[in-house]
Amino acid sequence: MNAAGQPTEKRFQQGETDLCYFEWGNPADPTILMVHATGFHARCWDKTIAALPPGYRIIAVDQCGHGRSAKPDSLGDWRLMAREVGRLVEGLNLNQMIGVGHSMGAHVLVQIADVMPDRLERLVLVDPTITEPDAYQNPPPPADIDPNQNPVSRRRNDWVSPEAMFDAFKDRHPFSLWQTDVLIDYCQYGLLPADDGEGFVLACPPYLEASVYEGFRSVDPYPLVKRNKLPVAILRAQTASDDVTAARDFANSPTWPNLVGIFPNARELYIPELSHFMPMQDPERIAGYIINGIDPHI
Repeated sequence: MNAAGQPTEKRFQQGETDLCYFEWGNPADPTILMVHATGFHARCWDKTIAALPPGYRIIAVDQCGHGRSAKPDSLGDWRLMAREVGRLVEGLNLNQMIGVGHSMGAHVLVQIADVMPDRLERLVLVDPTITEPDAYQNPPPPADIDPNQNPVSRRRNDWVSPEAMFDAFKDRHPFSLWQTDVLIDYCQYGLLPADDGEGFVLACPPYLEASVYEGFRSVDPYPLVKRNKLPVAILRAQTASDDVTAARDFANSPTWPNLVGIFPNARELYIPELSHFMPMQDPERIAGYIINGIDPHI
């Protein structure tokens, strides 16, 4: 038996915070907190969660602006996502957690670990969006970020059905790298009914997704990384051959290869056969690393 099965959908509301999250397992069991990547949602973790062994309480959150959570005007300041998930952690009184974050979600967990390290047992950072230190020097103020400058803002937003979205994506890179059932989850839970009652729209509006990408320099993670004494496992994906290729293909890793040496207590596993979307390509393998840890010498 594993953690498979339908979760309970819940809502956390406190002040301006309005987050949707999904819960599997027994509240008395050790907690795994799962934080998704930019433009994704909590249910992208479903197949990874299904591969976990029993005995865990699992909470996967729709980050601010994503999924079924509230939509702000902008996500250009990455402190906002961390603040909202941090309020959820405090509000649910989560402790001794394994924090699992993918891409931007890993950056968010590093921020959370800096302000509430006692609530976390260890971190699993799945190809974190933490690039070279120089990238965070002299970032533009969040107020100056224009998501319309990012091509993501022009993503198709209107869909007849999740099935139509799946058919449009299944043969398109990088979605063609994903396991079929993960892509089905991405489409099924990544759409919301349109306000006019006709069809569906993306649960993370394109302008909000674009604002996340435009604001990636809004929080310098390196002071936080240097203070982080928790055990950290970094799973790093394929690296592009040059900067131009990396910028054009989201399947390549955004993780600075020397990041592992900046954390006081981290190990890294480089997995060049998997892309940045490794939880979507091989959720069973990622589940194994979450529970059993990594051995960088294998």
